[in-house]
Amino acid sequence: MFDEKLTLARALAKVTKTAERVRDRIPYRTVDGVFDDWSDTDISWWTNGFWPGLLWLTWRETGDRNLATWAEGVEGRLDQALIEHVGLHHDVGFMWYISSGARYRLIGGESARTRTLHAANVLAGRFNLAGRFIRAWNDDKTGWAIIDCLMNLPLLYWATIETGDPRFRQIAEAHTATVLQHFLYPDGSSRHIVEFDASTGAYLRTHAGQGYSDTSAWSRGCAWALHGLALGAQYTGRADFLAGAEKVAGYFLANLPGDKVPVADFKAPQDRANHKDSSAAACAASGLLLLATLVPERSRQALLTGAKDIVASLAENYADWDGTEALLSHGCASYDNYRPGWEDTSLIYGDYYFLEALTRLNGKPGLFSL
Repeated sequence: MFDEKLTLARALAKVTKTAERVRDRIPYRTVDGVFDDWSDTDISWWTNGFWPGLLWLTWRETGDRNLATWAEGVEGRLDQALIEHVGLHHDVGFMWYISSGARYRLIGGESARTRTLHAANVLAGRFNLAGRFIRAWNDDKTGWAIIDCLMNLPLLYWATIETGDPRFRQIAEAHTATVLQHFLYPDGSSRHIVEFDASTGAYLRTHAGQGYSDTSAWSRGCAWALHGLALGAQYTGRADFLAGAEKVAGYFLANLPGDKVPVADFKAPQDRANHKDSSAAACAASGLLLLATLVPERSRQALLTGAKDIVASLAENYADWDGTEALLSHGCASYDNYRPGWEDTSLIYGDYYFLEALTRLNGKPGLFSL
């Protein structure tokens, strides 16, 4: 029988134990059960904010001062990414909103505020006015936008709240409106990558990205859409954002297998649907719990039940309580297996969203939320 409070306590204890070794390093995935360190591998890697985010979630529950110290240490390491600048991308919200941004909102600190505002300006500077989207990645991908970017937009909403400058929120709302127009399929599933003409803003084509094909439904992309649209609805109160989140949530829940944890792509052929993605499940569960606080009461219970079923399955079938340093196993970084070993692994963002979902069940907001 799934016990929410017991599971939360076990997760907090494990993160605290793992943190005693990892400290202010920057993990991404486990190798032979031990978290790696991306501090000197790629300081601009998109997941580099999830470890401090995990530390701040745990600190909020336990008050362990060491966790705050190590989270601040990661902030210092990430300064190099800001200094180099050229490697920065659309995921600066993932990198700074739950690291320096979390510190500023939880305990204050002018350096944390400065870092977070710097990141917000980087993200706002990627806005394409003609197409009304925030461009993804760098190099020749000038017209590319991806569904993941929705999860970075709380950085912009916060920047408007913090500074009083409406431009940040205007950009976030414009990008989200473009997502509703071009990313969602009629059934509620989501495209991963949409390419626009960078000069005119016209829609050109869809790319598979980390999904099975151009027309399939990468499950973590659907989780990004569900959770990101729910965040947009929370920050803005816009009915169209909320309706979009509900539509994706309906698709996600309706297409879950018996154990409530999706395969890496909902629309992959049965003989190719060979990888689970616990990170997609965790992100969606936390998003469903947020969405349940925004919808009318008549719609709430189905979302709550769906989220709890997912979290219970993760805790009972995918959590590794005594083995690896990670909380969750069987995450899938990319359907196409472009890096061997990344198609069935522990992922730091899966752990983050699993703990965030557990704290939401305990009545606390997520670090991306208001």
